[in-house]
Amino acid sequence: MGSKNKLKRFKENETFSNVIQPTRDELVEGKFDLKGQWKKSFFKNDNPIVLELGCGKGEYTVNLAKREPHKNYIGIDIKGARFWRGAKTAEEDKLENVAFIRTQIELIEYIFDENEVDEIWITFPDPQIKYKRTKHRLTNANFLNRYNAILNENGIVHLKTDSEFMHGYTLGLLHGLGYQVLYANHNVYKNEGSPEVVTSIQTFYEKQYLEIGKPITYIQFKPN
Repeated sequence: MGSKNKLKRFKENETFSNVIQPTRDELVEGKFDLKGQWKKSFFKNDNPIVLELGCGKGEYTVNLAKREPHKNYIGIDIKGARFWRGAKTAEEDKLENVAFIRTQIELIEYIFDENEVDEIWITFPDPQIKYKRTKHRLTNANFLNRYNAILNENGIVHLKTDSEFMHGYTLGLLHGLGYQVLYANHNVYKNEGSPEVVTSIQTFYEKQYLEIGKPITYIQFKPN
């Protein structure tokens, strides 16, 4: 994508009512007014809140919101030029249960309060295979602790990935930490028992993976 196109999308994001772009200082200094107030101040309802972390173009955020209007969906990504597509679609389709936040995922504890979130989707994250990149892996122990801090007592996490490494690493870690694995499968499109929500929504890259026969894995889990 050219720099002109990126700038155009950044400017358009500023006009969207469903895009929030807090500064790092605003979050860390506790000046983000929506923390703990998402249902009351932003969505103006008492419906469950579902996050998509590293949302990319926002395919899951938007399509889940269309499927389940009784839930509020928030896509989070640092790359605003990517989620511009999802934000624009949500605006055009007048989806009032969708928001996008441009920020780093490690800051989510400054954005959401304890027990404020009901579900988290992690869709096709970078597996960060190199050892030096382990700290950026979205299912490492530090990130799991961040999710626990904002999930309510019945909150669940979904991990959908094309990376067998990420799937195996996460399963091993979850068992070691005593998490409750509700469902796990290393090839959801070959398993008739896979949850329908996992196979009915496909990201842009996922479609490409499926065309070359790459297995898509899925884990659903929650803290004990």
